[in-house]
Amino acid sequence: MAAEKTLAIVLRAIPFGETSSIVTLCCREFGKLRALAKGAWRPKSSFDGGLDLLSTSQVLVLRRMSDGLDLLTEAALEHRFRVGGSLAAVLGGLHVAELLDALTAEADPHPELFDVAHTTLRRLSDWRGDDRAVPAILLRFELTLLRLLGHAPETGRCVECGGPLDDAGRTPFGLLEGGALCSRCRSGRPAVMLLSAAAVAAIRHGVTPDTPTIELPARAIAEARSVITTYIAHLLGRPTRVAKLRRLARRRTS
Repeated sequence: MAAEKTLAIVLRAIPFGETSSIVTLCCREFGKLRALAKGAWRPKSSFDGGLDLLSTSQVLVLRRMSDGLDLLTEAALEHRFRVGGSLAAVLGGLHVAELLDALTAEADPHPELFDVAHTTLRRLSDWRGDDRAVPAILLRFELTLLRLLGHAPETGRCVECGGPLDDAGRTPFGLLEGGALCSRCRSGRPAVMLLSAAAVAAIRHGVTPDTPTIELPARAIAEARSVITTYIAHLLGRPTRVAKLRRLARRRTS
């Protein structure tokens, strides 16, 4: 069987034996795959720097027909994720990788999602901008990922009955239902968060494809990310590991 070439983002790499590694890759053509990279950590291997976490590489892979690991034969580094002085950007990159690993199925390609993830990681790599801009970048990625995987939150109408939303006050967002609720459908439901009009607008803008980036108030971005992070935790059945790291970092700096 001939090796196949694809562009891949390194989501995870764990040691296997003395010199090999088991890697999880998000590939543009093949989707997520797990592969054995034999001799990955030898001084003169064919993976020189190509398996660094969050890096993008051109890889050669022998696909397995069974449930076993694929075999990675080569990885040529195209872009290394560089850790700069921003903890927020580094945690953001790890967050992107965790969501790609947790929410995508193996061998299910999503080229558009790959492109968005690649662009997001390139922006966060060696971040030298204002850290206050990082949440907006991550919110855009999260909402694009949810849309492409069929989990986009509904904010234009009631997700339960399809009717119009209430005009006044804060909008109820059902975490279990995956969207906004009218006052009638909200009654008696658990796991509901209340969103301001600005936060609803931020989510709606992020879900809509091909819309240019607009400036939104930092408070609206933070509120929208809070509900989307909690919504993703409900989809996963657990909080993300990066969310726990973020809380720990806030405690240490407070």
